[in-house]
Amino acid sequence: MSAAALAADPVVPAIDRTIDSYAVVTLGLSKRFGRRLAVDGLDLRIPVGSITGFVGPNGAGKTTTIRMLLGLIRPTSGRGTVLGHPLGHSRAYLPRVGALIEGPTFYPALSGRENLMVLARLGGIQTKRVDAVLRRVGLGPRALDPFRTYSLGMRQRLGIGAALLPSPQLLVLDEPTNGLDPHGIAEIRAMLRSFADDGMTVFVSSHLLAEIQQICEHLVVIEAGRLIFQGGVEELLAARAPELIVRTETVQDAVQLLRLVRSVGRSARMVGEGESTTLEIAADCHWAGELNRLAMADGITLVHLAERRSTLEEAFFEITRSSYGQMRRASDFPRGDQGARGAWTPEAGRR
Repeated sequence: MSAAALAADPVVPAIDRTIDSYAVVTLGLSKRFGRRLAVDGLDLRIPVGSITGFVGPNGAGKTTTIRMLLGLIRPTSGRGTVLGHPLGHSRAYLPRVGALIEGPTFYPALSGRENLMVLARLGGIQTKRVDAVLRRVGLGPRALDPFRTYSLGMRQRLGIGAALLPSPQLLVLDEPTNGLDPHGIAEIRAMLRSFADDGMTVFVSSHLLAEIQQICEHLVVIEAGRLIFQGGVEELLAARAPELIVRTETVQDAVQLLRLVRSVGRSARMVGEGESTTLEIAADCHWAGELNRLAMADGITLVHLAERRSTLEEAFFEITRSSYGQMRRASDFPRGDQGARGAWTPEAGRR
C-alpha cells in the first residue's frame, strides 16, 4: 500500500493529514514472540526535525520496536509509515535512514577511515562522504588509527558516523551513550543537537533519563510494550507541580512555618529525619515573595528558599506507577477497549 493510500484509508483516520508532519507514524504496532507480547498496539508519532527520546525500562520493547521500524523483523499486526512509506516497504525508505543498534561492530585492525570506506562501498555510497563524516563526528585527527586503539567514546562516535554515511533524514540510535563517561556523554549530546539543527529527525532510545531531559524536546515512554506517554518533555514535566524548598534557623521555626503555610491553604510537609528544619511547599517561585513576607511577619527567619521543579526521572516513575494501576484495571475491560489501555496523560496523572 502506498503512503497516499494509507492516508486515505478510512480505517486509519489518525494518519490522514499528519503524514507529512511526522517522520514515523504507527497504528496498533504489535509484535508477539510465541506467547509473549513484546510490543502491544503502539501508536507512535515522531515529529519531523525533532530529537525524540524513546524511554522505558529494560525489556519494555524499545529495541523490538526499533527493529520493526527498520524492517529487521516483521510486525505481528499494525501498520504505519517511515518517511512517508509503509512499514512493509522498507526498501523505499531505508536509504534515507541511518541507524546504530546496540554496540557498533568494526574490523579491529582497520583504521576508522578504512572501516567506513568498507561500509560505504558495501552500501553503494560515494566514498567521498567518509572524510566529511569523520570530521562531523570529531574523529578527523584519529581517522587513520586502528579501530582497536579507540576509546569507548570514539567507538560510539564511529558507529554514529557509520549511520551518517547515507546522509539520512531519520537517524535512529539505540542507547548511544551507554557506558560513556560524563565527557563522552556531553560530546554525543552536542552532536545530536547539531544534527537536529540541520533538519535531521533523531530518534534516540536511552535509559539515562537525565540525558534525555537535556537533549530531547519530544518523548515517547513505553512499559511492557505499551505506550504510556507521548508528547513534549515540558508537557510531562509541567504535569507535576513545582515545590518551594525552605529551611529555617530552628526546628521550632520550621514547625511554626508549617502551621502558618497550611493556615493560608497551601500544602506543605516537613522533610528529612530527626531535627529537620526543611519544608517542601506546593507552590512555585511566584509565591516565594508572599511566603517570605508571611515568615517575616511571624518573626521567622528563612535561611534557604528555592524552587525545585520535577525531574524527568520523577515524572517517569509517576507515570509508570499510574500506568501499572491502569493495566491492572484493564482486565475488567474487553481486550479491544482503547480506554482500558490508553496512554497516560497529565490529566490522568493528577487524578
